[in-house]
Amino acid sequence: MGMNAVLQFLENESNGAADADAIRAQLGDVVRKLGFDFFTLVRQPGPESDAEKIMLAGQWPKGWPEIYVKRKYAAIDPIVRYLGHSQRGYRWREPLQVFQDDPHRKRMERMMVDARRHGLEDGYVFPIHGRRGLVGVLAVAGQEIDLSPSQMALMDAVAKKVFWELLEALDPGAYERISKPVVVQLTRREMETLEYLGYGMTSNEMGATLGLSAHTVDWYMNGIQEKLHAKNRHHVVAIAFRLGLIS
Repeated sequence: MGMNAVLQFLENESNGAADADAIRAQLGDVVRKLGFDFFTLVRQPGPESDAEKIMLAGQWPKGWPEIYVKRKYAAIDPIVRYLGHSQRGYRWREPLQVFQDDPHRKRMERMMVDARRHGLEDGYVFPIHGRRGLVGVLAVAGQEIDLSPSQMALMDAVAKKVFWELLEALDPGAYERISKPVVVQLTRREMETLEYLGYGMTSNEMGATLGLSAHTVDWYMNGIQEKLHAKNRHHVVAIAFRLGLIS
């Protein structure tokens, strides 16, 4: 029954002007039919997202957000931290295994105990990526439910579909900015400079490798920074990585 609801949701064509409440209701129906009690769909905080508009749909159990904030779990939450390691959906227990030897392990375990006390026994996270990197997250939780790899893949598709439809309905301007392709035209020399920057090389080291002066390297770097709209060299590397310009 649950997977039928998922497939039906994915097969429904978006008309480009869907009502946000209708989309939320459809998502809630899918989540409930899968057997989960709670879900949230949020935007990734950043320049393109208003702090008051980060939550797009869903809710957590009463009292859980207050406990989460009061005990400052955001700083150690393994489920959130793992977002930087995964391009696909994952179960909550997966990051707990990855951070087995983390110095904050005891606080992580305490957080999970508190979560279970609020009815969050288990859950899954489905990251949504755009051309500019992570843009949103769908989380579903409640009782322990086993999803197969094929079911996980379908839920990844649901997360992407509902995120873009809701964002378009609620904030067309942000939808346009985030979803449009990123076109960056760099010269051959700029690409070489960017690659060496990704290796952590200084201007002097890049100059010696490329047969250029450090001043000339800095000139290329200024051009790259301007084209990527980056604030500094660290920001250049971060943006270039998200855009696939370096690996």
